[in-house]
Amino acid sequence: MTIIETVVLLQEELSKYRDTGKTIGFVPTMGALHEGHATLVKQCVRENDVTVVSVFVNPTQFNNPDDLRLYPRTPEKDWQLLESIGADIVFAPTVEEMYPEPDSRQFDFGGLAQVMEGAFRSGHFNGVAQVVSKLFEYVQPHVAYFGEKDFQQLAIVKKMVQQLKLPVKVMGVPTVREANGLAMSSRNQRLSDAERENASAIYRILRESTSLMSQKSPNQISSWVKEAINNVTGLRVEYFAIADAYSLQPISNWKEADEVIGCTAVYCGDVRLIDNIRYK
Repeated sequence: MTIIETVVLLQEELSKYRDTGKTIGFVPTMGALHEGHATLVKQCVRENDVTVVSVFVNPTQFNNPDDLRLYPRTPEKDWQLLESIGADIVFAPTVEEMYPEPDSRQFDFGGLAQVMEGAFRSGHFNGVAQVVSKLFEYVQPHVAYFGEKDFQQLAIVKKMVQQLKLPVKVMGVPTVREANGLAMSSRNQRLSDAERENASAIYRILRESTSLMSQKSPNQISSWVKEAINNVTGLRVEYFAIADAYSLQPISNWKEADEVIGCTAVYCGDVRLIDNIRYK
């Protein structure tokens, strides 16, 4: 496995594979890797000749300076994990390498970016689009893999690829969970044992809510979910929305959309966790 820190060296290394017709798969990460990331990387290794993983904590997608400062960084552990599961290249640039000058580009994703995460994290998805578009330009992958835990981010990246007409296939990979149901996240490292147990209630309640579809409207289920989570010690719902899985716009009737997703952000202490559930 090769660890590369500059764009020039990355492109030199990748050109060797590209010139011989090898397929290049890509997994962008912010490090502090866990089994969820490993699942993405393993699928990438299975489906491509060359696997590139980026490890970069992108400052432009953090609207909260404390969240950026506290984001866990575990490079040595990350390298060991990636080597053990077959990654070929790790791209680990500095902020200066990624942003030699400020990125002033503004993306317009319409309604996709104005709800849920977009409503509570101003500028977040513009920052995601900035860094992912740069990474796609540098790596030029055939396929890129993203976790479905970040469901809205996945939709935004697909939209960005469409808008910029990029020749990359974006693959969503199902959420990986801990034994107690908690969605795996780098932020879980900041939870105490007690908080981790409390946080496991998020997915349990989301799952339970799917059994209420025949009795309750989306709005009624939304109220039920928020109340149930808020009643768990240490948990506070920032939002819960039931939406069309394609447009991400909220629905008030189950017949309004063929595919429906429920997305939430919940504070467990001062750690912000996100999760989602399919209703249909």
